[in-house]
Amino acid sequence: MSERKTAIITGSTSGIGLGIAEAFAASGMNIMLNGFGDAAEIEAIRAGLAESGDGDVAYHGADMSKPEEIADLVEATRATFGQVDVIVPNAGIQVVSPVEDFPPEKWDLLFKINLFSAFHLTRLVFAEMKARRWGRIINLVSAHGLVASPFKSAYVAAKHGQVGFTKTIALEGAEFGVTCNAICPGYVLTPLVEKQIPDTAQARGITEEQVKRDVLLAAQPTKNFVTVEQIGALAVFLCSDAAAQITGAALPVDGGWTAQ
Repeated sequence: MSERKTAIITGSTSGIGLGIAEAFAASGMNIMLNGFGDAAEIEAIRAGLAESGDGDVAYHGADMSKPEEIADLVEATRATFGQVDVIVPNAGIQVVSPVEDFPPEKWDLLFKINLFSAFHLTRLVFAEMKARRWGRIINLVSAHGLVASPFKSAYVAAKHGQVGFTKTIALEGAEFGVTCNAICPGYVLTPLVEKQIPDTAQARGITEEQVKRDVLLAAQPTKNFVTVEQIGALAVFLCSDAAAQITGAALPVDGGWTAQ
């Protein structure tokens, strides 16, 4: 990149978000980390990322279910780095339940974090991106933004919504040098996936090993989990000039899952 860019990555203290942060740091970006966790562990992550790249790394603990905290995250990023060039709405939660038993409060919370936070983050930075005629919005979605699985009605609905949101923002930014794309990973063995394995086992009445073999990797013809490094590399590419004409795309990284 011709000049140092600044990226906000939500949910970046672990899992896919952290993998993207590592890739962005290696490419020389400034990074605003976000997420929950032990303060000392987060500081160790922040310091390690700062040491690994040429850019600076800061942290903000905004709760993605709260619009006012998202606004504070954006303002803190501007105060620290001057502007926001790249956003990666990545924060997400999962709830596995038959629809008739789905707790309404958990449905609402999942939508706030998985879908509404992407809207709030985008609306707060879009005007400045358009004014500078450069910006990158990379929505971390899921293969579940393209296909469905049972017992994940809220997650699938929210992720499908994110794909639609991605396409709309791509059209609104198309004449201003602002791209918006969705990365749709298959199963990555992140803390989020590991946490849902017991719930899926209970919902289906099978063992946790059967969930991995017969539910998760059964969907992926390669029979391998996607890695965070692969997703990070794609995110870096989408920020490059070579990807300037890729916008409005929902890009599967899913071992062939959605090809079936």
